[in-house]
Amino acid sequence: MSTRNFLILVGSILVVLFILLGIAINAENASEEDVATNEENTEDQNTEESNDQEEEADSEGEETEQTDSESPTMNINEGPLYSLKEGSTSAFGFESGVDIPYPEDGVKGVYVTAYSAGGDRMQSLIDLINNTELNSMVLDVKEDIGDIMMELDTEGEESKRFMQNYVDGENLMQQMEENDIYPIGRIVVFKDSRLAQDRPDLSFVNSEGSVWQNGSGESFVNPFLKEVWDYNVDIAIEAAKLGFKEIQFDYVRFPEAFETMSSELQYSFGDYADSEEDEVQQRVSAVTDFVAYAKERLEPYGVEVSVDVFGYAATQREAPGIGQNFSQISNNVDVISSMIYPSHWGAGAFGYDTPDTEPYGVIDDYMKVENEVLGALDDPPKSRPWIQDFTASYLGLGNYLEYGPAEVEAQIQALNDNGVEEYLIWNSSNDYSTDTNY
Repeated sequence: MSTRNFLILVGSILVVLFILLGIAINAENASEEDVATNEENTEDQNTEESNDQEEEADSEGEETEQTDSESPTMNINEGPLYSLKEGSTSAFGFESGVDIPYPEDGVKGVYVTAYSAGGDRMQSLIDLINNTELNSMVLDVKEDIGDIMMELDTEGEESKRFMQNYVDGENLMQQMEENDIYPIGRIVVFKDSRLAQDRPDLSFVNSEGSVWQNGSGESFVNPFLKEVWDYNVDIAIEAAKLGFKEIQFDYVRFPEAFETMSSELQYSFGDYADSEEDEVQQRVSAVTDFVAYAKERLEPYGVEVSVDVFGYAATQREAPGIGQNFSQISNNVDVISSMIYPSHWGAGAFGYDTPDTEPYGVIDDYMKVENEVLGALDDPPKSRPWIQDFTASYLGLGNYLEYGPAEVEAQIQALNDNGVEEYLIWNSSNDYSTDTNY
């Protein structure tokens, strides 16, 4: 046999062998798949039904979203305002490793500063949770001045400059997990003196070039700017990675009475500059769009998203200066937390000359309004109001009560009487009333 014919024969044999090997591998894989399929069918008989229900729910959600796009708020899926960061996707899931389930009886929590969480007071607050019906803590991640109160793995230069270590985040999550305390990370968004002073281009500037401050010397950053959105959402994502089970955004608004000074300040309208809406609706759109954007970017991290709003926002179509539309914000969150402290209502609210002296009546009357507003939504969020455990002596003699267990219980009773089982309790110094029936 010639060399040429020998090589042809060898080549033919090799081709046949490769074909036979491929057939064998495919057959083995098919067999393994059949086994795996049979095991899945045996162990998860309800999976197909569950998936069908999820697909139906997704379909209903899409129909609702298309209807909502006709509202004054820009359609976040079709508009040019934002897209997910490069490299990120809502398809993946993240697991922090911190296993703390949502409380079976609903969230009943207290506010805890980072100074308390990182100091000696923390153990007494943990004892308060363990020895009462309370089960949750709202903990400062980014507080009112703009400081980030624990070390987070953020990439931004500004966030690194304003990062403090008042709290050891990993130790905090270990405490929460060991004591089965549901951790909510509070992030103050647009009230941010640190970022405003560092980046005046992201804030509101007076005519002579100084950064605007309110009567208390505090500055806000500009809700129209997506760079500000990303700054806060990036912090929220790192808090979720740390193990917080819920992100609560506070100060999601323009400065109070902004409508009276907007024309005197210099600031950018960002992507809203070409909007045909009036200034009130532009502010409403910016605030609502931020909430929708934050919720979408946080979705892969499996956290609930909540927003604090002024109680009076539910009593009117929208708060024109600050840009809060209660219904539109509620459409884009898992939880809405209205701040309804009796002390914060003006004389005559709900017919009371001195609202702070009527803890049950004010909460009862307010909740009737909020329930009506939320009841008109297709998919309302959970209502979890902020109630009061502090004495507002600044209101003057005769205009306030000394708040203690009876006044806190009256507010909780008013919530329960209106079908609301969840609540958060505010005391800025974290000094909560003892012997309270929560």
